[in-house]
Amino acid sequence: MSTGNVALETKELQAFYGKSHILQGVNVNIREGEIVALLGRNGAGRSTLAKAIMGMVDTKGEIVWRGKNIAGLKAYEVAHLGIGYVPESRDIFPKLTVHQNLMLGEKGTKAKSRWSFEDMYKMFPRLKERQHTEAGVLSGGEQQMLTLCRTLMGDPDLILIDEPTEGLAPAIVQLVAEYLRELKRRGICVVLIEQKLAIALQISDRVYVMGDRRIVFEGTPAELKSDSNVRKEWLEV
Repeated sequence: MSTGNVALETKELQAFYGKSHILQGVNVNIREGEIVALLGRNGAGRSTLAKAIMGMVDTKGEIVWRGKNIAGLKAYEVAHLGIGYVPESRDIFPKLTVHQNLMLGEKGTKAKSRWSFEDMYKMFPRLKERQHTEAGVLSGGEQQMLTLCRTLMGDPDLILIDEPTEGLAPAIVQLVAEYLRELKRRGICVVLIEQKLAIALQISDRVYVMGDRRIVFEGTPAELKSDSNVRKEWLEV
């Protein structure tokens, strides 16, 4: 379990879509260099929490990133502070090639990025094979790899990843898991929003479970495994 300093913290965070009150006082903290899984059924508020952190929905409460309250900032301002976001929708540019999509991820705000095109192609050889192919004709798994890599090219210090294994074959799921471990090895904080309990428990340092738009459990993967009541009430279908 990580003992690093807190990198990101939400304090009594509330979020709204118009008049709909989605998050109702969410408190989470992410420490430097750890993988935190955010679990829960659809509609629990997990994706909304990621969007709230990114400044994509209206919020009340605090979002503290390395000591600074960033609540109320616009999404591009949050991104330039070092927080990356991989949405569930993937949002690739279909008419651009794989390589051009990766180029769009570069921010150019740091003298030397932790990541290069070679890193991306080494991690996902399939992308290297298809680097001159239009992204719109890639398979779902390939598009997911591309979205992850494009976000990394911006060299974030923390990355929010929403359902990265959705619809992927088991072999690709394991590839994504290894990719997330590599992020941790390079000192990047990861918030993993995931439906697949097995993969989340396999790679995360800590786990939050959301239910009824609030946090209903916080602990280690081992603690969640041993708490059948929480799993039954908030996770199992």
